[in-house]
Amino acid sequence: MAKNPTEAPRTESEGPREKPRLHQRYLRDVVPALVKDFNYSNPMQVPKVAKVSVNVGVGEAIANAKALDATVRDVSIITGQKPLIKKARKSIAQFKLREGQNVGVMVTLRGERMWEFLDRLMNAALPRTRDFRGVPSRSFDGRGNFTLGLREQLIFPEINYDQVDKARGLEVSIITTARSDQEGRRLLELLGMPFQREGEGVSPAATRSAPRRRR
Repeated sequence: MAKNPTEAPRTESEGPREKPRLHQRYLRDVVPALVKDFNYSNPMQVPKVAKVSVNVGVGEAIANAKALDATVRDVSIITGQKPLIKKARKSIAQFKLREGQNVGVMVTLRGERMWEFLDRLMNAALPRTRDFRGVPSRSFDGRGNFTLGLREQLIFPEINYDQVDKARGLEVSIITTARSDQEGRRLLELLGMPFQREGEGVSPAATRSAPRRRR
């Protein structure tokens, strides 16, 4: 079979790509710690991060199409992956919203990009937030999945401040295979998620994104 003339030749020194730093930490340190903490008898029981989704609502895109373009650009830079455009499922007259209009963007990360994003989120972006005191640990859904609300994309070092037209919030959902919130929290703690200690206030730049329940 003829080789593609445009394909660069592979050298002998090229081998399999090294796993992302956080993935290596998970395999080396986190898995043994979880087995010790929860006495798993089967390696398949050890929880892991399955995927990460990043969502940004852009309601202003109804009147300003450039806002959607700017959001797509920012999310692409932050995640390293082109996002999907989210469309309105139904019309809402009071918001002048029609079914099918663009209202936000979403990215689902798996594999190496997921691990690299989590590493940058926990070790580079969150520490850059003003008056940061940790992320709230209340935002688990009862099944070991964690959702974090961020008030602005500017905390990511990849974003050029001069090119940002407006600060926009992001919702980051970390989906795990944990069977309980306790296991999910321990997994994220061992990976380096800077949870708040009991009794500490909520950081102004990292807030709970889940809606409050009515009393």
